[in-house]
Amino acid sequence: MRSVETGQVLVVDDDPAVARVLGRILRGDGHEVTFAGDGRQALDQAARQPPDLVLLDLDMPGLDGFEVCRRLKADPATRLTPVLIMAGRPDSATRLRAFDLDANQFLAKPFRAAEVRARVRSLLRSRRLVEELDGAEAVVFALARAVEAKSPYTHGHSARVKAHALRLAERLGLAKAERDVLARGALLHDVGKISIPDAVLNKQGLLTPEEEELIRRHPEEGVRILERLRSVRAALPLVRWHHERPDGRGYPDGLAGDDLPLLVRILSVADVYDALASPRPYRDALPPEECVRLLRAEADTGGLDPDLVACFCEEVVCGGEAKAGHAPLPAG
Repeated sequence: MRSVETGQVLVVDDDPAVARVLGRILRGDGHEVTFAGDGRQALDQAARQPPDLVLLDLDMPGLDGFEVCRRLKADPATRLTPVLIMAGRPDSATRLRAFDLDANQFLAKPFRAAEVRARVRSLLRSRRLVEELDGAEAVVFALARAVEAKSPYTHGHSARVKAHALRLAERLGLAKAERDVLARGALLHDVGKISIPDAVLNKQGLLTPEEEELIRRHPEEGVRILERLRSVRAALPLVRWHHERPDGRGYPDGLAGDDLPLLVRILSVADVYDALASPRPYRDALPPEECVRLLRAEADTGGLDPDLVACFCEEVVCGGEAKAGHAPLPAG
């Protein structure tokens, strides 16, 4: 069994002498080493068995190191694999181009064995940390799906909310980074409901004040579950504030107006729409035209952002057909 600081290393270099030296250094530290003499062979090997680390020469015939790095980082199977670029005295332009392609570190030729060992150990430690974070994130998203599975009325809710919210975000011209945060927030916004008993979630009659209080605590419970996970930290405001209202009468913090971030306001519109359009223990799913009417009524009374509701109803629900009295919202 490999230690934390050893792994499967792919050495990509068209110079057999360099490859032999690197192989001797790496195997001496306990790494498993495979070799590729050109870019295409490297990509083929990485596709068959994704390595833990790639040592990549820049100057190779055919596909050079830049193109190999670009393709490795574009492939979901290897995008998190650290790439250590090897080059003879790389200038600043070379370094910048490589870092633009998400290369992780540089190793100047001729290299020293101690430097090779240190950089390889460092990158493999980072890789293990990323794997641990990915594992923790996978558990959290599985937990969010388990919450929905507790009730037949919420099955698929978060995925639908994500789809609705992203369509609205794209219509508004939001950047990819913002859409990524929105997607995570949408998928995780109800994770705090794991603390609510099934009998309350599925209750067909009116809730008691105590049961209502349990329901109202789920945004804060969700934040408590997620707050130690750095990879979803940017989405925490969406989890905590998706039941806030522009008029300040929401919960848990009573935020109002511009204090509510745009992504939270987008999520709230998508969340309310799916709640209306889906069956609940106390009613059937409502038809789209009734959902639109209720969304606009909620916006008129301060519960939702009116501009976002107008855009959502016209572009997402009604397929771009503007309704009388509701002018289309400009993009951006």
